[in-house]
Amino acid sequence: MNLVYADEQGNLYDHPDWTALGRSGDMIVELMDDELIPLPEGATLVGLPHTRPIGIDASGNMRPLPGDVQAVGALLPQGFTRLAIPGYMKTDKTQKLPLFGYSAVVWKNGGFYVAAHATDDPERWNPDNCDRGDVNRGVERLLAKYPENRLYKHLSHCALGYECLTSSNTFLQRWEGAVPVSYSCNAGCFGCISEQPDDSGFPAPQTRMNFKPTVEEVVEVMMEHLNTPESIISFGQGCEGEPSTQAKIIVEAMRIVRSRTNMGYININTNAGLTDHMRAIVDAGLDLMRVSTISALDDHYNAYYKPRAYTLANVEKSLRYASDKGVYTSINYLIFPGVTDREEEMEAMIGFAKRTGLRLIQMRNLNIDPESYLELIPKAKGEIYGMKQMLEIFKEELPDVVIGSYTHVPPAPRR
Repeated sequence: MNLVYADEQGNLYDHPDWTALGRSGDMIVELMDDELIPLPEGATLVGLPHTRPIGIDASGNMRPLPGDVQAVGALLPQGFTRLAIPGYMKTDKTQKLPLFGYSAVVWKNGGFYVAAHATDDPERWNPDNCDRGDVNRGVERLLAKYPENRLYKHLSHCALGYECLTSSNTFLQRWEGAVPVSYSCNAGCFGCISEQPDDSGFPAPQTRMNFKPTVEEVVEVMMEHLNTPESIISFGQGCEGEPSTQAKIIVEAMRIVRSRTNMGYININTNAGLTDHMRAIVDAGLDLMRVSTISALDDHYNAYYKPRAYTLANVEKSLRYASDKGVYTSINYLIFPGVTDREEEMEAMIGFAKRTGLRLIQMRNLNIDPESYLELIPKAKGEIYGMKQMLEIFKEELPDVVIGSYTHVPPAPRR
């Protein structure tokens, strides 16, 4: 498996005499054949600025590739869980990588391969299946139909500017669509993709919404999207804060919508820290709940999320309440090779899943600068098993929990 690298102009090469390596946490690791799959459709290869790739040279020595080169990583579409990050060293340790989830990539058998596992069916979230012309036409139609609706104007920027697939779905009126509601948050996530402190060193790749929508605006978006039995409309997007901070708007909008139609599913992507707010949203008729978490250990969770006036115990209470009320619950599990597969992390998450009645774990590759993240969180206390074995352990220990990558329509009828 040949090492892949890029020159200063972004041209990609493979080195016939160097073997590629990966990283697990801060350790350089060998990549196994059974960890590699062909580069998936919809994946993007990117250079890692201010880095040099590390590999094994023709003499069998592990070292950085010399020259004006940079490491290369793959950004995977939803449905694929990375098993290793690229093997590299930084040439300037003061520089932070943009907030993406980088996967190790190699050249093998005449093509690109990545260290990844197919965790879910990628079809619906393959960017190649989102026709940009259709999105443009959908934007024009809905903006013309609702010229005063600020949500549609905001989402048009997400769909056209960022090519966000969830907002694009809103204009394509298919699958899972977006309805953001909140400009504020009760957490200060280290890797927040919509808002970063000026001194963070991370440029936020998205712009957060800056207004409070009206109930009428929210209802219009929801009613347009809930047009098939399997359609999903979701509060809580990458372009907003915590949706449950606007629980009053959500509850009122849900009640109006459900008085008009029983079509489709209402979902919320949330940190679930505001337990009272979450109970009100559940009681208003919520169908699906996806809770973002990075760990079931307090010290790790708190280091990343920096929760304001809530704890991980509140998150657990919210999930338990929703599960008891018949909501199809899942977690948006932010995973990182060398961290998520730690012995103590796995034990804690398995216990968390059992206590809360989780139905689905969505494995989501954490978008972060690896060095900054590893400096932030506690050090490993037990054995590190590797991501592939971690997935196998989860399936064995949680036989009633689906291991996937994105929100699904429940297998059973809606409550």
